[in-house]
This record gives sequence, structure tokens and C-alpha cells, in this order.
Amino acid sequence: MRALGRVAWAWLLLLQLAGASHVVYDYENLEVEAAADTVPPSIVDPLLRTGYHFQPRKNWINAPLYYKGWYHLFYQYNPKGAVWGNIVWGHSVSRDLINWVALKPAIEPSIASDKYGCWSGSATTLLDGTPAIMYTGVNRPDVNNQVQNIAYPRNKSDPLLREWVKPTHNPIIVPRGGVNATQFRDPTTAWRHADDGHWRLLIGSVDSAARGVAYVYRSRDFKRWTRARRPLHSADTGMWECPDFYPVSRAGRRVGVETSEAEVKHVLKNSLDLRRYDYYTVGTYDRKAERYVPDDPVGDEHLLRYDYGNFYASKTFYDPAKRRRILWGWANESDTAAGDVAKGWAGIQAIPRTVWLDPSGKQLLQWPVEEVEALRGKSVTLKDRVIRPGQHVEVTGIQAAQADVEVSFEVSPSALAGAEPLDPALAYDAERLCGVKRADVKGGAGPFGLWVLASANLKERTAVFFRVFKAAGSNKPVVLMCTDPTKSSLNPNLYRPTFAGFVDTDISDGKISLRSLIDRSVVESFGAGGKTCILSRIYPSLAIGKNARLYVFNNGKADVRVSRLTAWEMKKPLMNGA
Repeated sequence: MRALGRVAWAWLLLLQLAGASHVVYDYENLEVEAAADTVPPSIVDPLLRTGYHFQPRKNWINAPLYYKGWYHLFYQYNPKGAVWGNIVWGHSVSRDLINWVALKPAIEPSIASDKYGCWSGSATTLLDGTPAIMYTGVNRPDVNNQVQNIAYPRNKSDPLLREWVKPTHNPIIVPRGGVNATQFRDPTTAWRHADDGHWRLLIGSVDSAARGVAYVYRSRDFKRWTRARRPLHSADTGMWECPDFYPVSRAGRRVGVETSEAEVKHVLKNSLDLRRYDYYTVGTYDRKAERYVPDDPVGDEHLLRYDYGNFYASKTFYDPAKRRRILWGWANESDTAAGDVAKGWAGIQAIPRTVWLDPSGKQLLQWPVEEVEALRGKSVTLKDRVIRPGQHVEVTGIQAAQADVEVSFEVSPSALAGAEPLDPALAYDAERLCGVKRADVKGGAGPFGLWVLASANLKERTAVFFRVFKAAGSNKPVVLMCTDPTKSSLNPNLYRPTFAGFVDTDISDGKISLRSLIDRSVVESFGAGGKTCILSRIYPSLAIGKNARLYVFNNGKADVRVSRLTAWEMKKPLMNGA
């Protein structure tokens, strides 16, 4: 058997935190035979292992939690290999979300209701301060029967929560009443209504009409759970995995909200099994009716995404230490199965992000947690630099393979007036639009942005850029943000799709900003202050370590001004002992 193709393997890797991961494959043979395939040397270069994005020491890389001064990250982990299978709950702890220490796995299959897998779940802090983990287990592999289990810390006084026990009343939730037992997983963090004393949580599923659903379960004692008569919400999208549901302040501030107070909106997020991306809506939660309604009537059709790149199975948690909501997301690989086996690891976590409601109330804003700035070292700055049509300027003075870059662009009114018309057929398909109008396709107002992880001869380069269009019928500026890795590597076996999203921003003043976190084999970018985010996995063959370069470029028809660009080298934190 040959190694899986790059598209198939990319799809397979996404099973990490997904319910489809309960399907059994012959991974032992896959690993042995894949390793025999030819692996391009650059894939196994240790300089391509990320420096400051979270990874376990090796192999694969669900529930974040803050407890007694420590941040805890629980993650799906295969201690036996760099492929899917043998999944346990890995456990790492941190004081600052940047430096991490690995502990022994927190949860492993050990009881009848999780004998065939300990899968995704969430952590909830109970009223007395006790953390509780709820997770999906498989108790019958012949029919992939999914049930929900709970675990508690053996010693609540231990801030590191090193040991967990499973009570004898597991499983605590089983699929009944027409619920599809093979598509019933990923319990959310629970929330409690003070007026009735009941806890609530959601479980993702799909109904007989192929509609994604978020079932509501209620409990007074966190032991006996009852399903509400109707789902919290459903939509014609296919299976919902890893649902998340949380309040955000209407005030549009970075300060997080822990409970469902009066002046909040709610966010419902789901990971779509069919599309393999994370989508969300902003809306209103009716606590009495136990229903959620998106503010946008077509929100379930034209869905917002946390990230328009490699980003899946994400989870938020409320950080009481700094009163903020933090988002964790997982990024799969873009290389082959053989590459993963050869290098000995697969998958990373995105940099944790603070999330809050945009003042418009229409979408979320996201920004890397402030702690990542402690890794900034040597820096270089460009000010008031004009980039002419067809020109590119190298940013020198730092090692660009591991960097944090912030840049502010200014486009003139005449350049905006010369923007291309937007094809109405692509008005809701940013990714396809980017595939057509890539970084090397000259336009009116753009493309302009950064070439990152570029080689000296520019045979390799990854473009992160903006391009402005005119909306059909109104000439209103429409901003596209895109990551184009099609020239990121000379290795022909990599999966290199373009990723893109529209940026809901007023560019009438010609100003727009970009931040890119570059980390050897990942580029994580934030446009217009976090309105649009794109994460891409990049495996260059030439632009590795000291050979990686950084450029500003402009392929539009008019000048673009860099009002300010600052780039920092990024230091390597403590990463699970590595």
C-alpha cells in the first residue's frame, strides 16, 4: 500500500479531534510502509519544527483550563507514533501560555465506557472550585457507539492536576430517543443558570435529515443529565463536531465575560465535518426557551470562520486571571504521511488568541495573547517607505524564519478608484477568488503585502496580502485577504492551497494593517486588527533557518506606502522539555 496522497492525508489528519476519528484504520501497516517512501530532506529538517507554537515532544498533537495559577492544556495525543491512533489525553501546564511543561497523560482508556477511545471534550469548574472533565468515549467498536464520561482530579489541592479519576457512575450521558449513537460527541464546557440551579452543556450531532444539531443536556448535580426537548440550534450543514457556546460583551471590549449576563451576545461555533473548517455565528440566547437565534438571517448559510486557513476543532475558555476569553485551535499538516513518520511529529496548536466582539456586533475580533510579545528579541523598523508597482523591498537585520511582523499600509484614493470590479459569482467565495487572483496576478489596488519564508532567489516565497475590489453595482471597496503558498516550496508533494477571507473593514481612508507570526513551518496572520485571520502550514526547501528572508511587495498599479513596519526575531520558549 502506498502512502496516502497529500489531500487524503490532510483530510485524515483532521480526524485528530473529530468524531470521525473513532473509525478504525490499519495504522501500524500505514506507518511501516509510509516510512519506506522517499522523503524530501527538507521535511525532516529540525529547523522546520516550530519554535514557539505548542507541540508535544514528538508524535501527535482538547480542553483548556485555568486552575490555581496554572494554565492547563489537554490535547489528543498518540504516545506511540506520529500518525492517528492510540489516542489519550495529553497534558501540559504553563504559567504564561507560552512556556510549557509536559506531564503524564491525564486520561487514558481504562473503563468500559471509554475502552475503545478517550476523545474530545471540555473542562468545567464547578461551584466549589472543582474542575471536571467531560469527554466522549467509545464503548462498542463494532457500531462505534459514543457516550459521554466524566473525570475529576484525585487531589484538588494539587495545582498541576496530575492525577484524574473516573467515578463509577460513568457513562453519564448516553444517546437515547432517536439520537444517532455514532454521531454523538464533544461535550462543551457547562454553564449554570442561577434561577433554576441547572447546569447546561451541548453535544454535537447530526439528525436524520443531515442537519447539524447542538443538543442541550441539563443537570442539577452533574451526574444525572436530561436532554432538552429541542436542540439549541440546528442548520443544514451536516454533522457538527466540537461545538462551543459562550457569551461575549456587547461593549466590544477585550474584557471577557464568564456568565450569561443581560448585556451580552452569544457565539455558537461548530466544526463542520463535511467542510473541515470552524464556523460561528453571533446571536441571541433565549434562556427560557433554551434556543439560540443568529442575528444574521443568512448566518447559517454564509458562515463566519474563526480562521480562513488550517484551523479546526478549536475550543475557548474563560481566563479569570486576566478576565479574557482565549481561543485555541489546531492546525493539521500539509506534508505527506511519509513526511510525518520520518520527522516524528504531526500537528500543532495555533498561538492562543484573545477573542472579543467587534464594536459593530457582527463578528469576533482575534489577537495573539499579549504574552507572546515576551518572546520578541532583536527588531528592525521601516518607516514611511513607498513601494512602487512591481517593486519588492527586503526587510533585513533579523532572522526571518522565526519572527513577528506588524505592518501598516496606506493606499491612495486614486489607487482605490482603480480597484478591479468584483465578480458577483465570487462575492461569497474568497478562497476561490484568491485562487484566481493570486499574488503574482497584477491588479489595481493590490495585491500588496508580505513575502515570508522566502529564499534569496525568490524561487520560494509565501505571500500574505490584501487586494481591493469594487462591489458590483455600488463600487464600494471590498477587501480580500489571502495567503498564497503555491510557490512556498520546491517540494512537489506538499498540499499548498490558497486560503482567503473577506475583511469587513472601512478602507475609505486607505489604511489597513497586517500582523504575521512566522514560525519556521507555520505562518499565522491577522488582518485589520484581527477581523480576518489565516493560518497556513509551510514547508520550504530553501528558505530554512538563516536562509529565510522577508520582503514587502506590491503588484498593483499604484504606489503603496508602508507607514510603519516592525519585525522582531522571536525567541524559543520552553516547549514540553524540548
